[in-house]
Amino acid sequence: MKKLLLALPALALLLTACPAEKPTDQPADAANAPATNARKAPAFSADSAYALTARQVAFGPRVPSRPAHVACGNYLVATLKRYGLKVMEQPFEAKTFDGHTIQGRNIIAQFQPEAARRVAVFAHWDTRPFADQDKLRKNAPMDGASDGASAVATALEIARTLSQQPAAARPGVGVDIFLLDAEDWGYEQGTQSELKNEVGETSERSSWCLGSQYWAAHLVPAGYRAEYGILLDMVGAKDGRFTREGTSRQNALAVVDKIWSTAAKIGYSDYFLYRDTDPITDDHVFTTRAGVPTVDIYDHPPYGTEPFPAYHHTTADNLSIIDRKTMKAVGQTVLQVLYDE
Repeated sequence: MKKLLLALPALALLLTACPAEKPTDQPADAANAPATNARKAPAFSADSAYALTARQVAFGPRVPSRPAHVACGNYLVATLKRYGLKVMEQPFEAKTFDGHTIQGRNIIAQFQPEAARRVAVFAHWDTRPFADQDKLRKNAPMDGASDGASAVATALEIARTLSQQPAAARPGVGVDIFLLDAEDWGYEQGTQSELKNEVGETSERSSWCLGSQYWAAHLVPAGYRAEYGILLDMVGAKDGRFTREGTSRQNALAVVDKIWSTAAKIGYSDYFLYRDTDPITDDHVFTTRAGVPTVDIYDHPPYGTEPFPAYHHTTADNLSIIDRKTMKAVGQTVLQVLYDE
């Protein structure tokens, strides 16, 4: 997950009015707010989600163009097909900030492709090629257990759960799973100042989120539209907490409110905090630009001024930090949001 504070120039003025780290009280009626067409969602299996996380990590670091990345991508495609979803692949070539030309692959899977109303669930499946935030091993590879694998596993488990429901017990919307590639090979000024950013950061492009930028410019399916999107990123760590990120509030406030009130209603307000925090650059910037207003659910420390948890972009992001309870809170909340439609 790219966790540099949002620096795209054309968006900067638009977002400077967003409050930074502004605590807000939970609405008094959040737990009792009625849901339209609400039906109880099926249970999200945290054990299955954990196993799906571990399976990805077992391939090794999923760095674009490397063998482990190719093998993991093939596994993700096969898994989604096994669940009975309609699966499409979008290969692309991209240039990284440090001059590499990489082969990426976005993976798109549709549940109930015939449904007119649609909701998108996004996650990135690649890992950063170096643990540049690690104080001791800056150039070491990283597992990306929370940053990448846990989000993909949550999306996969949502897809598996939906596919097991009889027709009468399915949500009233189609659900599209987008596993985006090459999100995490971007330039970080604080740790890579000795390197030149050959891609640059402008209003039109970023060295981060290469797969979502490509998808936004070449929509698959062609002309794709959804009512909204939910981006999952870093959703599996112990003590994970999720705040109301600035770009999400700017572009999809009603969806932010929907997700956070749903979490409160089903007992996960300890995870989904009613706290407004700064905008970041993540895949939701580009999926929103493509016409799908998207909310970013990512692990944000509940206290202090740090925007990202201590394991972020370090070798500590391995299976030892993954917690089934966190994955359950996110997966069950997203499932219930889908069933409330």
